[in-house]
Amino acid sequence: MTSRVTLISPAVSRSLREARFDDGCPLDETGAARARSAGDTLRPPDRALFSPTVRCEETASALGLDAAPVPELAGLRVGRWQGRTLEEVSADEPDAIAVWMTDPASAPHGGESVRELCDRVTAWLETAAHAAGRTVAVVEPEIVRAVGVRVLGAPESAFWRIDVPPLTATTVSGRSGRWNLTVGQPLGRLEP
Repeated sequence: MTSRVTLISPAVSRSLREARFDDGCPLDETGAARARSAGDTLRPPDRALFSPTVRCEETASALGLDAAPVPELAGLRVGRWQGRTLEEVSADEPDAIAVWMTDPASAPHGGESVRELCDRVTAWLETAAHAAGRTVAVVEPEIVRAVGVRVLGAPESAFWRIDVPPLTATTVSGRSGRWNLTVGQPLGRLEP
């Protein structure tokens, strides 16, 4: 059975603009307006999901999706860094940031490593492979990165080299173990 999973990155929030590890900040008005506008271009999926964060839930709603939260699609858990900016953490813990950005197995913040995130997302993707039809999930950028790394068989060190702009779609299609990847689609140009 062939499956299609489209991952949509959330709209802009103040936290994203500040490079802040998610602090539960809602979408800003510009981000919400862009998501509402993009929602008019989406075909209704067979199922709609979202990462259990405020900005993903609000983006899904603004897109007009009747979506459900999925714990396996939660963003990277960053422990004590939660709510802080990358600049603040870099100033206070430069060695920890350097290790975190270069060693996928490390979690100096006391949260989850990139490797653990990739494993979690891979397990979810294997489950999604058994769902017929189209799945649309509004997810944090790190979920898109993890899917990209695993679908392409890239080393986990490539995780931080994948940019995921707001309100873009990444689609994986095929079946478990044999996925094709389409990245960076503007929402108005999604394939059927």
